[in-house]
Amino acid sequence: MPQKNEPMASSDTKFILLGEDDIDDQELLKEVFASIDGSYRLLFANTGEQVLSALGKLSDNQLPCLIVLDYNMPGANGAEVLKELKKQSRYENIPCIIWSTSGSDTFKTLCLKLGAVDYLIKPSRIKEMADIVRYMLSVCLVSK
Repeated sequence: MPQKNEPMASSDTKFILLGEDDIDDQELLKEVFASIDGSYRLLFANTGEQVLSALGKLSDNQLPCLIVLDYNMPGANGAEVLKELKKQSRYENIPCIIWSTSGSDTFKTLCLKLGAVDYLIKPSRIKEMADIVRYMLSVCLVSK
């Protein structure tokens, strides 16, 4: 569920929506993003349905600069969320990255066909996580 203690994004904030159900991964992402660039606000959703609900509550000028989706979220998985996002033109300019513990070529191919800009394997080391977060931030900057 989106975190209640964070205000909704406005057009002048740097905002990333992360669909991630693992609390440990959420905490790690918060720490690494803050250590690299604390100016980005992160909003977490635990399920695919919560990602879609959170997006639906935002006006067009509040949309995130990046959506990161765990492939294996409960309910609607990352690929299913991508399918739903593809149905609405308001989301077409928001890059989506899928990240997963699965290195399945089938999952990767499906997600890229559905519009993900990349499919990343969740890292096991902090340094690798920092590299991935830097990459995510670079994708966010390009989308502006």
